[in-house]
Amino acid sequence: MTELRLILTVTDVDAALAVFRDALGLEQLEAWETDASRGYLLAAGRATLELADEGHAAEIDRLEVGHRVAGPVRVAFAVADSTAVADRLVEAGVVRVAGPVETPWGDVNVRLQVPGGVQLTLFSGPPG
Repeated sequence: MTELRLILTVTDVDAALAVFRDALGLEQLEAWETDASRGYLLAAGRATLELADEGHAAEIDRLEVGHRVAGPVRVAFAVADSTAVADRLVEAGVVRVAGPVETPWGDVNVRLQVPGGVQLTLFSGPPG
């Protein structure tokens, strides 16, 4: 295995680029544009795949939001300052679902929802 690629099909690619590339700061690596379609490849650092059963997913939702809210796919990004990045994303039109909250393991997590309904968790180490 050399790469994990998560593909999000979105109804408004410009809004998605505004969130992920422009506000979150993911580097654009490639663009595929024709008269009928557009696709973009954005670098998101190192990828991992987290597999969770319903109980684990519910526990994470409880910690971050207070109740079960996420669908079967949730995207998480490790960032230097989850609160500041979340604020920047909210200014770009993303909806804050909950947080920031400090997790039992010391991270500061913020839950967001991007246009199209995908939920994001931003997480960073403890403040200070």
